[in-house]
Amino acid sequence: MELVTVWFILVAVLWIGYLVLDGFDLGVGMLLPFIGKDDLRRRVMINTIGPVWDGNEVWLLVAGGATFAAFPLWYATLFSGFYLALFLLLLALILRGVAFEYRGKHDSVRWRAGWDKAIFVGSVLPPLLLGVAFGNIFGGSKIGPIAGTPADFPLATDAGPINYLGSFFDLLLNPFALVIGVMLVLVFATHGAIFLALKTGGEVREASRKVAVRVGLAAAVFAVVGLLWAQAYSGRVAITLPIVLIAALLWLAGIGMTLKGRDGWAFLFSAGTIALAVTALFVGAFPNIMLSSIDSAFNLTVHNASSQSYTLTVMTIVAVIMTPIVLIYQGWTYWVFRKRISTSQIPEQSSPGRADDRFASAKS
Repeated sequence: MELVTVWFILVAVLWIGYLVLDGFDLGVGMLLPFIGKDDLRRRVMINTIGPVWDGNEVWLLVAGGATFAAFPLWYATLFSGFYLALFLLLLALILRGVAFEYRGKHDSVRWRAGWDKAIFVGSVLPPLLLGVAFGNIFGGSKIGPIAGTPADFPLATDAGPINYLGSFFDLLLNPFALVIGVMLVLVFATHGAIFLALKTGGEVREASRKVAVRVGLAAAVFAVVGLLWAQAYSGRVAITLPIVLIAALLWLAGIGMTLKGRDGWAFLFSAGTIALAVTALFVGAFPNIMLSSIDSAFNLTVHNASSQSYTLTVMTIVAVIMTPIVLIYQGWTYWVFRKRISTSQIPEQSSPGRADDRFASAKS
């Protein structure tokens, strides 16, 4: 197998890891005003993701770094064309992280309410913008030739120098991309509700199960529309369509497990659904990594957008050494904070200037 193919698979795996792991904690954040009817419940919800949310976001950084190193032309086209959308994504993630750190720094209802709104906004925008970006990457965007010579653009494809030629509103007003964006928001909300049901007890757990079923059914509708629509852009329908159908069955099974109170199985099924859906997108696109809606001659592929063989070889050696270490450490973190928490285990609100109680679940 060629190294470019190996790194295409690794980038896909990194995105799957990010969407599965950060997906549930983004879902928890966007459900804060709906399940967290009072401050005590909101503190329970935040405690469930307090020890892991920042570690989950590392997957996004690694996915971006791997894309930059392995496929520099893909990275350059993506970040130049989707600059404003990706800037808003990073701004939302920064706002969300600051909100987690600061909501417990001052004993004021208005203070905490303001930061809770920031958590909500910072949790809804990333999946919406990522879904829109994925819709444009795999559904086609305005990629075409630009003025210049190969000497001016050393990363140019065989068809010559190319770049994204659309605007920010071309990105957002793409119907397919919008469907994928809304689908991802609803899927993450359901994934987060299932995680809350798995990690909490009492009234938060019961409320989370109800939300998981209701939002999960709405997500199923958008998922069916979005993933079946994606088959129109797939180059391997014979492979991707069965994957999509299996994903749909897992999603329904996850909702069924939630109704039965089998929260662990429900979470595994929802995680499997996300993994299979992303797999279908990447498999359907290969060997393309970014489709042009102008002309297929301007498609970015694993061959015309990749780094040199030496760079990929060095990256492979580093990945083989470091990846197991990262996985072991993150797995250990989840093991330490594996137990359920409830409102009865949350201590009194921290006094001003002291750290908040995000890691109360470690005492469970």
